[in-house]
Amino acid sequence: MSEPTFLVADDHPLFRAALVQVLREHFAHYRIVEAASAQTVGSAMQDHPEIELVLLDLAMPGARGFSSLLHLRGEYPEIPVVVISSNEHPRVIRRGQQFGAAGFIPKSAPAEEMASAIETVLEGGSWFPPMAAARSEADAALAAKLAQLTPQQFRVLLCIADGLLNKQIAHELGLAENTVKVHVTAILKKLECYSRTQAAVLVKSLEPESAA
Repeated sequence: MSEPTFLVADDHPLFRAALVQVLREHFAHYRIVEAASAQTVGSAMQDHPEIELVLLDLAMPGARGFSSLLHLRGEYPEIPVVVISSNEHPRVIRRGQQFGAAGFIPKSAPAEEMASAIETVLEGGSWFPPMAAARSEADAALAAKLAQLTPQQFRVLLCIADGLLNKQIAHELGLAENTVKVHVTAILKKLECYSRTQAAVLVKSLEPESAA
């Protein structure tokens, strides 16, 4: 039987090391896999089907705000994701919740609080700091639209947001150009967008607010 595993996804080596230490002290029976970019998160999830919980930093290379969270929730809906972020803006916390996170742990939280939050999520619960931000119907609608996309369509959408043409997207994702065209048409329809630019603006809205 494979060992239960945590995925720690953060591009800051010092914080990642500190978090791994907390996990080893409180969850000794769990194995820990690390990732430092959106791309290595995807590889780790494919290589380690035994992953039971993802601890995810929002600001990693290859990620656009909440894109990694939405991508994980779409592709692995059964695996809880806990956002760990230095951005404690109330609306960032609320959006994390609305976009499917099982928890949100500020990086400033003490080790005991982090461990308690993770334990709560592992037991099937959720853990969020007290939030002053109200639920956003616009975010709820956006999350519902994005949830309609297949994992491949989500990848194509992120490429559109980067300004890539169909030919470039085909090369980037290893697809036929005609397949990309089909995906783009489906994406625009599902997101109720009239143009690629409009879809790119929608992705831009996934960027979290400044913590300031």
